Amino acid sequence: MNWEITTFIAYFVILLGVALVFYFNGTNKNSEDFFLGGRSMGPWVTALSAQASDMSAWLLMGLPGSILAFGFGQMWIGIGLALGTAANWILCAKRLRTFSKAANDSITLPQYLTNRFAVDSRALQLVCALIFLFAYTIYVASALVAGTSVFTTLFPDISPKIAMFAFLLIIVAYTFFGGFTAVCWTDFFQGMLMMLALMLVPIVVYFGHRELLDPTALTTVYEYTDAASGAVTRCDFGGGLFSASWQDILSGLGWGLGYFGMPHILVRFMSIKNPSMIRKSSTVAIVWVIISLLSAVLIAYLGRMVMGEELLTVGNQKLVFIAMARKFFPAGICGLLLAAIIAASISTADSQLLVASSSFTADLYKPFFRKNATEKETLMVGRVLGDVYKRQVLVLALSVIAFFIANSKGSGAQAIMDMVENAWGAFGASFGPTILLSLFWRRFNYKGAVAGVVSGFVVDLGWLLTGLTASTGVFEIVPGFIASLIVAVVVTKLTPAPNAEAVEIFDTATSKDAD
Repeated sequence: MNWEITTFIAYFVILLGVALVFYFNGTNKNSEDFFLGGRSMGPWVTALSAQASDMSAWLLMGLPGSILAFGFGQMWIGIGLALGTAANWILCAKRLRTFSKAANDSITLPQYLTNRFAVDSRALQLVCALIFLFAYTIYVASALVAGTSVFTTLFPDISPKIAMFAFLLIIVAYTFFGGFTAVCWTDFFQGMLMMLALMLVPIVVYFGHRELLDPTALTTVYEYTDAASGAVTRCDFGGGLFSASWQDILSGLGWGLGYFGMPHILVRFMSIKNPSMIRKSSTVAIVWVIISLLSAVLIAYLGRMVMGEELLTVGNQKLVFIAMARKFFPAGICGLLLAAIIAASISTADSQLLVASSSFTADLYKPFFRKNATEKETLMVGRVLGDVYKRQVLVLALSVIAFFIANSKGSGAQAIMDMVENAWGAFGASFGPTILLSLFWRRFNYKGAVAGVVSGFVVDLGWLLTGLTASTGVFEIVPGFIASLIVAVVVTKLTPAPNAEAVEIFDTATSKDAD
């Protein structure tokens, strides 16, 4: 019996079982249940599901692979993410929970931004929903690359397309059946598995196989040729943390700005049972992300010394976690460790499909196509449009586009990083400043919010498409975020103050007894 495959499959059978339990227990009675879990999530589930949906397989493949190939300068991304995680939980979590409740009990981010300003116009809701669908195609593509890599490693005789289909099937199955509650609970277990796997690998390698560590590999420069493009990539580990350029440091720290506009993370704040639980959730989340990021760095550092030549001469740096798991662990445990990568991919992709589904239903379908849609109809649309294999328009299109994006980007660690970077930048630059201003500035108005979202997206995308990201070395989220913030403030100052209802929403949400 192949225990590696057996353990791997058993894990996901259990996940599907969790989804079926929620489905047959009838936990999704209405849209708030299906899309927001009825605002009943506890602090631990909220924290770990938020972080699991945040990090994705990038944490186990993209980040370790980049550090393995290019050195500690790549750590600035991890530092930026750790700081951003802490800032997001401390500044936004509690306020977004109370504001979304005060703003007509909003269940999606676009819905919240519209209700927050108490206006009849749905322009902002429409713009937000369209940006969602655009950015999520790219984000899901990164998950497809990572997930397919693991499937083809475990099942080498299976074609990548079949592997990708199997990966999507797992995601859609428990997202469709379980809704938000099932996604959060499965993400909770997957978050625990991710952290355990990340910690276990460097501990076993360092304390159990220290004799295999070759320090000379840290100074050796490796090269590999990309099979598709023919481009030669130079893998130089370089110096220490501060050997990175100012562009890399600025861009790395800029990643932290993305948290303020990340829908699949922010929606977790809206779902927690009680605002008073935020303090415990924030502590759990911050500790989780610090441990996980440090462990990912150690995997890259030790991996370079153990199998740098094996991986970097063929451009397989993204497989460092897989290679080390297979080298140092028995088959049964290895299967569980490999499941952690799929878990990381799924925990992000399922959240993205659910948010895309909820945004289409609440922000496009109901307000623009079926204004009088019943609760039952809304729920069914959300479910159906989350089901890839029924070939419904939304997620089918998202999946097809994501597939082509994934294939065009290649299969290396940098491909995963590039796609996550593009989607992260679009979300952070578009929504980050507007979310922050909506939570902390009483004078902030609807026109300022629209201008902020649009300008952030345009500058971010323009910076990328015109090649300025490559030529300047500055991550597009930095100029996009700054532009969005400036434009939102200026437009707000030049236009009339928000109406009395919007001011009342702000005052209600910031009162001491806000729920």
